[in-house]
Amino acid sequence: MSTSQAISSHIPYLRRFARALTGSQASGDAYVVAALEAIVADPAHFDVGADARTALYRLFIHVWMSMPLNVHVDEIGFPYDELSAQRDLDAIALRPRIAFLLSSLEAFETTEVARTLECSVAEAAALIDAAGKEIGKQIRTDVLIIEDEAIIAMDLESLVEELGHHVVAVASTHLEAVAAAARERPGLILADIELADSSSGLAAVNEILDDCSVPVIFITAYPERFLTGAPPEPAFLVAKPFVVDGLKAAISQALFFDRKSHRVVKAEAASGLRNSLEPKSAAQASFN
Repeated sequence: MSTSQAISSHIPYLRRFARALTGSQASGDAYVVAALEAIVADPAHFDVGADARTALYRLFIHVWMSMPLNVHVDEIGFPYDELSAQRDLDAIALRPRIAFLLSSLEAFETTEVARTLECSVAEAAALIDAAGKEIGKQIRTDVLIIEDEAIIAMDLESLVEELGHHVVAVASTHLEAVAAAARERPGLILADIELADSSSGLAAVNEILDDCSVPVIFITAYPERFLTGAPPEPAFLVAKPFVVDGLKAAISQALFFDRKSHRVVKAEAASGLRNSLEPKSAAQASFN
């Protein structure tokens, strides 16, 4: 495989990473171009036989850190809802910031973060954890948990509070969830799909989103119902049994980038989700 073939599919994502890291698309693109020019100038320096994605990001970071860096964030061109995230990101120390972006934005595994930053897995984990704690201080919020299984609800509550957030209510039915959301106005919702009274957590979330805009993370034993490969799909979907670190990352990412959810699921789709295990009856939701 040629070098261009090995890296071409990763370039759009590298541009996204570069934008978040540098503060503007123009600046990020300039560094991406510089990294690609470095590969063209010395192809032997780029090992196509290695993991092309981590190798590309590692080279980009080397190029970025080797050049005079203008740390001023150019807010021109950033959508309004990205400005606060960029300001918060700039408050984090450099290496933890890079580790956080690789982990949360680019979905790198900790081992991949370690290879990219050329450090140990333990150090990479520590960098991600440090960023997570700093982010937690900046984005504390009230959380509504919609979950009918008491033990899972307790686990979720403990995890959320460990991250520095406050659980304002735990609802086990559709009606409880809607009432709690109207009363508490949470900044984040963690929602199961199937609830205790055979109602739909998805339908409850849609009713809540008729009245407000809030990030939602769905936690379900049936992720295949949503992950069909056909849009629209949820941006934040965690499979049961959930992995603690994965859910923590989803919570931090949802809040840090302030990704609001928007109601698009039809009532008949939610009904089909409740009453059938067939994938063809899967409800579909779109979350920005």
